[in-house]
Amino acid sequence: MKKWLVAIGVLLSLIGCASNKTAGIKIEGQTQTVLYGDERMGDKFSVDDISTVDTNGHPRAVVKLSNTTSVDQIIQYRFYWYDEQGLEVNTKQAPWKRAILRGDETITLSEVSVNPNGKDFRVQLRGADD
Repeated sequence: MKKWLVAIGVLLSLIGCASNKTAGIKIEGQTQTVLYGDERMGDKFSVDDISTVDTNGHPRAVVKLSNTTSVDQIIQYRFYWYDEQGLEVNTKQAPWKRAILRGDETITLSEVSVNPNGKDFRVQLRGADD
């Protein structure tokens, strides 16, 4: 039931973000779902692995992202953390981080939940302005 509620919430947020700058790629850690809000980004990237590993008692989100083009791509990404009930545990949103994926390169995006109640994650990607 919890997975269905999270999935519905994600779909509703995608509908609400369809026309703004943050529409891009959303990756759900718990369901290992990749949602493409921007088809052009979906043509440029592939998500090769989504996992959560334990790091000193805190979960670490790990996402392997590949540039499927021969052109350098600049992205911004941000992680969100949720407790067992699916509620966001961040008291303050982290800033967008910037990454450059060289042509045909694979990188790993990773973050550790600082809040001990963080169990599940979502990472959102968007194209960055140069």
